[in-house]
Amino acid sequence: MNLNRYMNLLIPIIAIILGLVCGAIIMLVSGYDPIAGYSALWYGIFGESYYIGETVRQVTPYILTGLAVAFAFRTGLFNIGVEGQVIVGWLAAVWVGIAFELPMIIHLPLAIIVAGLAGALWGFIPGFLKARFKVHEVIVTIMMNYVALHVTNALIRDVITDNADKTEKVFPSASLRSEFFENITDFSRMHYGIFIAIIAAFLMWFLLEKTTKGYELRAVGFNHDAAHYSGMNVNKNIILSMVISGAFAGVAGAMEGLGTFEYVSVKGGFTGIGFDGIAVALIGGNTAIGIILAAVLFGGLKIGALNMPSEAGVPNELVEIVIALIIFFVASSYFIRWILLRFKKEGK
Repeated sequence: MNLNRYMNLLIPIIAIILGLVCGAIIMLVSGYDPIAGYSALWYGIFGESYYIGETVRQVTPYILTGLAVAFAFRTGLFNIGVEGQVIVGWLAAVWVGIAFELPMIIHLPLAIIVAGLAGALWGFIPGFLKARFKVHEVIVTIMMNYVALHVTNALIRDVITDNADKTEKVFPSASLRSEFFENITDFSRMHYGIFIAIIAAFLMWFLLEKTTKGYELRAVGFNHDAAHYSGMNVNKNIILSMVISGAFAGVAGAMEGLGTFEYVSVKGGFTGIGFDGIAVALIGGNTAIGIILAAVLFGGLKIGALNMPSEAGVPNELVEIVIALIIFFVASSYFIRWILLRFKKEGK
């Protein structure tokens, strides 16, 4: 293993450890028992089959939103609009799920594909503006989050329903839920979407690392001018990157709409899934396997935190502080890398 890859593996691990240690210190200063707090957190993740199922359910959209952010980043773009792409994908999947009655072998894949297309369309707009008019994708994607939120709310109230706050449940033929998972996880909301998320991670890895088009996309990300002079169509690749990134996010929305909730409701604010995907991609080093592991970490912390107030009297907001600290230490990777290299030199 070369030094750079060794560092890329070690830095997130150190960041997680530092985040947990700092979280324990904050608990102590605040008058809470960190051992009891982290024990309750652990039990809330692995203590019962229900908790395990809920953790896997939470991990599923995190993998897909992490892939969405990472794919754009690996090709030189910063997709802050994953949240909006999740929302439109969620709406599109549920709309297909309640508008048609079809055999499951057609209905479920159709709903997921339409969700991916909706997310891809939402990603196409900033990609086109970036490629054609050089409008920075960060600005456009941030604004499109709000457009997605309010447009979907209006569609739910005025088009899909008759001024209701949520839709009916999708038909069973469009649902990702299964009696098998319900039985083995004590009726958690775990669903088949976890397999879709893992397949999506494999597809991202294969596309970027094993195909000519993936090489082109990465080359454009490294240097637009060099890619242009080598004969690559930079603008086309920018658009394609944002479209694929948006498709991953749209499918993440389908996981929520067809699996976790089985309906879509009017939202008073953002879901947070898309924004958490930025942190998942950051901690996962923008690699497929890293994103899966980071999503497991984030999903576990989010679900396990729900057990902390009842079991240890520790506010679950402290887990948000721990997550923020982990992100902070990952963002400070240059400093951690410098310390590791210093120790390496002194050890020689």
